[in-house]
Amino acid sequence: MDMNPTCTKDRVVHGHPCFGGNRHKNGRIHLAVAPQCNIKCGYCERKHDCANESRPGVTSRLLTPVQALDKVREVMADEQLGKIIKVVGIAGPGDPLANDSTFETFRLVKSEFPELLFCMSTNGLALPDRINELADVNLHSLTVTINAVDPAVGARIYRHVIYSGNPYQGEEGAAILINNQFEGLRKAAELGLVIKINTVLVPGINEQQIPLIAEKVSQAGAFVMNIMPIIPQAELSHIIPPTSEYLESVRAANEQVIAQFRGCQQCRADAVGLIGAGCSAL
Repeated sequence: MDMNPTCTKDRVVHGHPCFGGNRHKNGRIHLAVAPQCNIKCGYCERKHDCANESRPGVTSRLLTPVQALDKVREVMADEQLGKIIKVVGIAGPGDPLANDSTFETFRLVKSEFPELLFCMSTNGLALPDRINELADVNLHSLTVTINAVDPAVGARIYRHVIYSGNPYQGEEGAAILINNQFEGLRKAAELGLVIKINTVLVPGINEQQIPLIAEKVSQAGAFVMNIMPIIPQAELSHIIPPTSEYLESVRAANEQVIAQFRGCQQCRADAVGLIGAGCSAL
């Protein structure tokens, strides 16, 4: 990477709205260039044509890397948006590390907008295998979604994983995913990336895992944790999401272990602008 870890952390903390940067002043643009996914989460229902819906995994349209660069040009040239966009992120609608287009997009954007922060969100399955490529594109911050440390619990959340071209189900698949998540997390921390952990709180399934996740990710080098309520859909559509009071109590209980992020809006894969300002699609 072309910046030292201290400089990178300072830039992210002050500029990235999901890592502590002023979310009322600093905006982001998500580029929906990564349609393929390598796992199936029980709460995931991906649709690419829900323009009025704001949740992870949806986008109005998929972009090629060249189209994504054009979109960044368009947004940065906008009189209002160009002043607030600090971060270019890739968060789907699939998993960015399962798509070569992710890396091509970062390379293209970096060539014209090196002043922007580069961010990516991943399930972490392919993180150990592609970590060096993230350094090559000068990624600044990384979000890894980790919902369990126990494969038996993970098997209730993840329907399958596809790793090295092979499908795995149940506890076997969950174990591979969890192992790769923490191996990749440690490697990312060693590279100096600023890391946020997303954890989906699934009542009745993974509440007891959250303190274990907090402790383990903190030890591995994560900077902040974002505990999010499940959006009930797909195979887990029957789950009743946690109340805001319960969600806050879980965050507070883990705050002494790792800093907690409370501003997440669970945005779309094509969000642009300020967090909370509609999470508008591109």
